[in-house]
Amino acid sequence: MRKAVIIPDSFKGTLSSVEICSILSGKIKEHFPHCEVVAIPVADGGEGSVDCFLEALGGEKVSVSVKNPFFEELDSFYGLLQDGRTAVVEMAACAGLPLAEGRKDPCKTTTYGVGQLILDAAERGAGKIIVGLGGSSTNDGGCGAAAAAGVKFYNAENEEFVPVGGTLNEIKRIEPSGRAKILDGVEIVTMCDIDNPMYRPAGASHVFGLQKGADPQMVLQLEEGVRHLADVIKRDLHQDLGEIPGTGAAGAMGAGMIAFFHSKLQMGIETVLDTVHFDSVISDADMVFTGEGKMDGQSLRGKVVIGVAGRAHKQNVPVTVIVGGAEEGIDAAYNVGVSSVFTINRMPEAFETSRYKSKENLAFTMDNILRLMKSVSKT
Repeated sequence: MRKAVIIPDSFKGTLSSVEICSILSGKIKEHFPHCEVVAIPVADGGEGSVDCFLEALGGEKVSVSVKNPFFEELDSFYGLLQDGRTAVVEMAACAGLPLAEGRKDPCKTTTYGVGQLILDAAERGAGKIIVGLGGSSTNDGGCGAAAAAGVKFYNAENEEFVPVGGTLNEIKRIEPSGRAKILDGVEIVTMCDIDNPMYRPAGASHVFGLQKGADPQMVLQLEEGVRHLADVIKRDLHQDLGEIPGTGAAGAMGAGMIAFFHSKLQMGIETVLDTVHFDSVISDADMVFTGEGKMDGQSLRGKVVIGVAGRAHKQNVPVTVIVGGAEEGIDAAYNVGVSSVFTINRMPEAFETSRYKSKENLAFTMDNILRLMKSVSKT
């Protein structure tokens, strides 16, 4: 094996993507010391996305003072990649659920800090900004971020205010002309791995409201507010976003990114693959190694494994998938570029037990895969 590309998702609750890359790279070097190894830790848009992009492509973490979910000052950050033109913002860095721990309330939380990060990146010369939606504590439809970028919201008394989840239904008028001109011409791509619409039972409030601290009555209030926001956006900005897949992501932040930042929503893995120039990277590869914590039917819906396999399949590069566990119903993966699937668990143990052995189990599995590859190459 002359060249191997490693591009795994994290094993949720056990191993980060960076840790997996390190273990697999080390094993490859043991068995194929002259092999070129390209490791690309995968970001999913949530917490850790900036670190994954910086690990894969180099660059620096930029520190910025912004507002936290409750409009308090917070030392936050974003990534500026080595090209100096691409920035990565993760919503979790200033509007994440952990930042609201102990006082979760999606009626009060804001995405204002996200807009501040986007604006700072543009002011530093970023021509492309990747925004990761994941793990948010908010349900404001991105209005806070928009306000930070200069979009103005007015109530029935014609007073300007910054809407939060509980006051979306007070929006009487949206005036977008004040949006910072520096954002004009900046390409903004939003990483979004869910297809929930803005509202309805499958929308932002009903599906994600409870985990953000809402009670059932509050969920109804949030739903009413998001519906109202959709109506005002349709009237004032001439965009009908209510039922577009992905607009319900991160408390309807997906809708806000389209309406206020003219962003496109893109599956996270596709964003990663485009940014790292994956098609070029694998053009001379002998094997691609990918994986995730559990492979199931959901894995076949545009997640990391299938996204990677689809690209590799076009160039006839084999793909080995290493997972924590695999359920029935994954046979379709073999038709879209997956060559083989290996699970790392060596004993019939519950996840609560096996999770603490993930590092050694992964190393053991990779070691055996590589031993098999070496023995086959000799025949």
